[in-house]
Amino acid sequence: MAAALGNSFTLTGKGYTMILILSSSTDQQGPGFRQLMNHLAGLQGITARVHTERGAEQALTEIYLIGNTKPLDIEDMQTLPCVERVVRVSEEYRILGRHKDDPRPAYFEYNGVRFGQDTLNVFAGLCAVDNPEHVELMLKALKENGQVCTRMGAYKPRTSPYAFQGHGKNCLPYVFELAGKYGIKVIAMEITHESHLNEIREALEQTGNPTGVMLQIGTRNTQNFELLKIVGRQQQFPVLLKRGFGITLDESLNAAEYLASEGNRNVVFGLRGMKTNMGDPHRNFVDFAHVPVVKRLTRMPVCIDPSHSVGTRAAAPDGILDVMHVTAQGIMAGANMVLVDFHPAPTKALVDGPQALLLKELPYFLEDVRIAREAYLERVALWENCQSA
Repeated sequence: MAAALGNSFTLTGKGYTMILILSSSTDQQGPGFRQLMNHLAGLQGITARVHTERGAEQALTEIYLIGNTKPLDIEDMQTLPCVERVVRVSEEYRILGRHKDDPRPAYFEYNGVRFGQDTLNVFAGLCAVDNPEHVELMLKALKENGQVCTRMGAYKPRTSPYAFQGHGKNCLPYVFELAGKYGIKVIAMEITHESHLNEIREALEQTGNPTGVMLQIGTRNTQNFELLKIVGRQQQFPVLLKRGFGITLDESLNAAEYLASEGNRNVVFGLRGMKTNMGDPHRNFVDFAHVPVVKRLTRMPVCIDPSHSVGTRAAAPDGILDVMHVTAQGIMAGANMVLVDFHPAPTKALVDGPQALLLKELPYFLEDVRIAREAYLERVALWENCQSA
């Protein structure tokens, strides 16, 4: 997951259990690579698929061995030409999983922004785009506070068929143009149908590609498997996949595997709260304790969505909003991305106005995020010292 995926592939069957990680200097046209592939071609019942990750400075090559790899000895495989490390995959999350003996840091870069389990990016913005004026006010505030990412909802799946469904493709040109004007590099934008992919591509091209888009799969579509396959087959845009609101963590992580198995491994996993009355009076039961769990089980960066977890602007007796409290809790647990609702005029918002933070609260929110991140890093350092003592 170190960079954009080079070759699309689909993995099937329970025999997929080994990855050969080749040295960074491997030349796929060289004799060593040819010798390696000839050897693999002679293995009975084994199919070898080459996967190339192209980073900013070099291309990294992995070979996925599909079939009955149990008889293969790891030490023997590591002596083959070009092979730097061998990983036997034993986890269910075959591509995105954090497998035994594979401690490599996982990250990807998109439009100049790095996403990994060691980074933190804030996506503050409008849950739903309503008009150009509010979009510009939001983006202007982000630029003034040093931010390069945002969320902007053009397509809004709603529980009621009579509720506002978003402006769709009609708002994309002015959203993208304004993003370019204010230096916004990545916009998280939910899609609900494959046609939205083409609409986003066309609007970006029409406006001269002034920004980038991270496709968002919402909680209602976590198990829309055909949509997952279609989004996974494209590698132009990274994907933020939100946990399903009424399914297990394992089921949601397997939904992420659908994306990766179709070719797109640039996936961020989003926690947005679970739908249960046990979370009352919050909108959802906050599940941010699963931040370190997801990072342990997979190599995906983890996003938290405090706005849709809490759903109100209620404050504790200390004066701090519940949204800020749960944000800090997620960040101190190691979250890598925050998706949060802001609005210039929440009373006029067409979607989720009551939970939106105010633009004047943005610098305080970001400072609170910084404090929580520093606390997390101090906790990491403390534990490292404990382990080495």
